[in-house]
Amino acid sequence: MARRTSRRSSSSGPPTQPALPDGPVETTSGTVELVLDRDDHRSITVMLNGVPSSFVDLDDPTNVGFEYMEIMSAVLDERADGPLDVVHLGAAGCAMARSIDARRPGSRQIGVDIDARLLELARTWFDLPRSPRLRLRAGDAREQLATLAPASTDVVIRDVFARDTTPGHLLTVEFVLEVLRVLRPGGLYLVNCADRPPLATARSEVATIRAALDLVASAEAARGDDDLAVVTEPAVLKARRYGNVVLVASAPGGPPDQDGLGTASLARALRSLAVPSHIITGPTEVAGFVGTAAPLHDPASAQP
Repeated sequence: MARRTSRRSSSSGPPTQPALPDGPVETTSGTVELVLDRDDHRSITVMLNGVPSSFVDLDDPTNVGFEYMEIMSAVLDERADGPLDVVHLGAAGCAMARSIDARRPGSRQIGVDIDARLLELARTWFDLPRSPRLRLRAGDAREQLATLAPASTDVVIRDVFARDTTPGHLLTVEFVLEVLRVLRPGGLYLVNCADRPPLATARSEVATIRAALDLVASAEAARGDDDLAVVTEPAVLKARRYGNVVLVASAPGGPPDQDGLGTASLARALRSLAVPSHIITGPTEVAGFVGTAAPLHDPASAQP
């Protein structure tokens, strides 16, 4: 379950309240419910089938609310300037898309979600950016990703859950290869991995992303020493409790002067978040995190 950070809206915009429902609303795949903050009814937690999915601040779109989204925002701020082309797999309430649109004017984004009705409701409730700033597509994340052109985007964010579990076909080497296909050289793949001790899922996911990076690098361009990272708060990293682990991968072939993920400034920015987070990067440290975990493959190509 994603945890909220405590940050009040900094906007002084007019308190125009959209018509919001009271209680669950049926969607294509279940129900959505908007839970208003007790002290600030402009701050909303979007619950999908009873699970917190997004946080939306109607006055301040840069306030993404959840710790893991704050981590992703910090990574993007460190690695990229100006507008971005971004694909969101698992759009839900489009909190990250709203934030990127506000922080990086001129960005072009695609939000993909399996729930067509949810996307319609999000447009109605949250005054989302319009096309071409934000295009919404209903469908399976992997199927929609396959329709995108090679090297057509700067960032792919995977935040897909069926209740509290990511579907298996989005966890494999073959899926990550598809992500790397649509990323431009040096582009970023950001993953929200919800896990519990002993972090077996996160370790397998890192092993999987590392295997895909090795395959692409051997065919196209050399890998950097710090093109893969694990970020979370220390209590989760030490496998003391359930929480969100953000995985970050940089597509091979970026410009020679592009910084990796192991910069002191990124580590400092992550420590400075409302909930301080720690980053693991570099071949030795990442290998230590992975341990004996094996990469995951599609059933048809699974190794014996």
